[in-house]
Amino acid sequence: MAVEATMPTTVVSAPGKTTDKTTTSSTSSTGLADNFQTFLTLLTTQLQNQNPLDPLDTNQFTQQLVQFAGVEQQLKSNDQLKALVEIEKTAQSTNALIYVGTNVAVDGSTQKFDGSATWNLKAEKSATAAITITNSTGQTVYSGNYTLSQGNASFVWDGKGKDGTQYPTGTYKLTATAKDSTGKDVAIATEIQGIVDSVDLTASPPLLSIGGANYTTDQIRRVVRASTPATT
Repeated sequence: MAVEATMPTTVVSAPGKTTDKTTTSSTSSTGLADNFQTFLTLLTTQLQNQNPLDPLDTNQFTQQLVQFAGVEQQLKSNDQLKALVEIEKTAQSTNALIYVGTNVAVDGSTQKFDGSATWNLKAEKSATAAITITNSTGQTVYSGNYTLSQGNASFVWDGKGKDGTQYPTGTYKLTATAKDSTGKDVAIATEIQGIVDSVDLTASPPLLSIGGANYTTDQIRRVVRASTPATT
């Protein structure tokens, strides 16, 4: 005489879900894998213990197999996504390392002075720019006019004020306002320029260190050749 199965009463109604509500809130891959194994155990136990005179309904069995396949596919998808994330991290690290020792320009107006500091100025058209450089306390250490042509130009500061005072190593900010020959305001975009001295690969995305400040690779606007002429 066949033994009536006791497990069918606990058959899951959907992949990863049981009558125990404490498991339904788990969304981690570990929880999903655990529920997957539970589902598989329940399904196989049900098949082993079902009543031959009253077997599991074909439609219900098919539905459970579909749920089983869905959970399995989701687990595989999670593993593939993890692999893609690791590949992307490796690619970002490789790209960042390329810039070490390279002279680059990034958006910004604050630059570290250590013997020299370079800012790139971009004007929409020819203009005369009033340049002011201030230190970390807001004190003006340099001011003067600079003639700009349309396009990009580099302003290199040697750390000296207009009165000849030599200022120490530190962080300085450049502000530029410009007017054209008719006295109309001209927009000026400011970039800092410096050597990438190191890369922090523990950060995501990796951070490039330029003059003591950190930047991501997407902030790089140009790579500057060492022979780029400097004008003060």
